[in-house]
Amino acid sequence: MLPTPALSSSRRGAFHYNATSGRSASFDYRAALRSLGWRSRLTNLSVLLLVAFGCTSFLYNLSFIFSSSSTYPYSSAVGFVGYSPPGSILATIRRDEKLERLSHLIVVPGHAIWSGSKQDEVLDEKLWTLEDYQRGGGRVSAFVDHIKQGVLLALEDKNSLLVFSGGQTRLQSTTTEAESYMRLALSVNLFRTTATTGTSTPFSRATTETYALDSYQNILFSIARFHEVTGRYPSQITVVGYEMKRRRFEELHRAAIRFPAPLFEYIGLEPPATDDEAITAREGELSNGYLPYTLDIYGCHDFLLSKRRSRNPFIRFHSYHASAPELRGLLEWCPDDPKQIYQGPLPWEVFE
Repeated sequence: MLPTPALSSSRRGAFHYNATSGRSASFDYRAALRSLGWRSRLTNLSVLLLVAFGCTSFLYNLSFIFSSSSTYPYSSAVGFVGYSPPGSILATIRRDEKLERLSHLIVVPGHAIWSGSKQDEVLDEKLWTLEDYQRGGGRVSAFVDHIKQGVLLALEDKNSLLVFSGGQTRLQSTTTEAESYMRLALSVNLFRTTATTGTSTPFSRATTETYALDSYQNILFSIARFHEVTGRYPSQITVVGYEMKRRRFEELHRAAIRFPAPLFEYIGLEPPATDDEAITAREGELSNGYLPYTLDIYGCHDFLLSKRRSRNPFIRFHSYHASAPELRGLLEWCPDDPKQIYQGPLPWEVFE
């Protein structure tokens, strides 16, 4: 018995073979159309499945990038739904509930690095890493006064976090401005944490920001550091520094980050200098600080950028893109027009 011809099928197709006569039958157009229609439907179904898979993948990626897991109350109000530090960072953090309720940022910008360790060494210029223009004129005394004032403000306001800010700016030093300021405050017992018995209780509402290279970064990076410590952004900022730098901070740096003016305070203290020394200092601030920032408000071009580079001999860089992701746009803002103000969303807009 011969096998059934290959063109034969249990289901009648478009072309049939007559086994009895050995001749081909007429072509069945209806069967052909049904066959083509079935294949077309299968192809369409495959395309639909691929499109559905692609859409699902796209939506999943969007949900990952813009996850709504952020717990910050201002997130949706200013367009930050979905911003959250990476899980690998959050997994290492366990904050005290008291820190999560803090709202007032107190910033003490660093100006030099103290290498001492004892109370009677704080005014010894030999133990400070100084620029030539910082020698004499009561500058070291002013640094100590800034530290003391910052600590005093923190002790008075239980809703505040004190941040000493300043990077490893000097090639001669193995530490940062901020860490040396903190060490000085502890050496002098400014936090009043050492009892008469000699025991010490850590002061939890003070920390360091160890990457800032200039006054603008002192402000912006301290805000990011506040967020790292508390999990939120400040609703009030106080800066302690030189009186001669008041205009730079109030008119330029505050405006650059668009922080509400009524919630920003600058406390200016001057060194015990002679009249000539004070005039020279003010002229230096005008020509090397205030005026350059009026031309380059974010300090990321030419003259001010070169100053940052010269203050970063150890090639250090911060982690704030990950730990304070709401500030990514501002951290990276460096427009071709150096006077153009950043207009992206900011966490403190809800406070206005």
